[in-house]
Amino acid sequence: MTVIASNFERKANDLYQTEPWATEVLLRHFPMAGLHVWEPAAGNHMMADVLKASGAKVFTSDIATYDRVHDNNFDFLAGFHAGPSDFFGAIITNPPYGKGNRDAVKFAELALERCDGMVALLLTAKFDFGKTRRHLFQNNPRFMAKIALLDRVSWAGNGETGTEDHAWYVWGPGSYGTAKMLYGGKQVEGEDR
Repeated sequence: MTVIASNFERKANDLYQTEPWATEVLLRHFPMAGLHVWEPAAGNHMMADVLKASGAKVFTSDIATYDRVHDNNFDFLAGFHAGPSDFFGAIITNPPYGKGNRDAVKFAELALERCDGMVALLLTAKFDFGKTRRHLFQNNPRFMAKIALLDRVSWAGNGETGTEDHAWYVWGPGSYGTAKMLYGGKQVEGEDR
């Protein structure tokens, strides 16, 4: 499959809403009931709402407010102050990617620093490719799974999908040895659990 560069002009703090089914894929493999979760790029809370419906206790933050108010307005990539990370057992989000995925790399590094529990990030399917990211994957004992999405996400919420494939990248609280490769899509039937 060929990846085609998008002609979509990006705007600062643009909103990319995660369709509920994409978060449900993560939850099929890693249930969050009872867990305190920080969603630091919450947008309009589409991911947070699915996490809450599954029984997680969710704290929302984002750099900007869109249609819904967050528990805290916070720039995750900016300087960090004593705050919510000490309280949470997981950071789960669809972070900003930035040019060349540089913001996503920084987001992953900071999430792993700020949370000793689970970290799950929705990123491009090729995010783990390349020797410059070994510290996040190959050389990171916390990296435990990649969940390839079998369907493409409609970021605009209009049913039209983009040209890029995505996956969940999941790090845990301990050392896991060999990471698992998992799959999930809109349909549950026939998924590898």
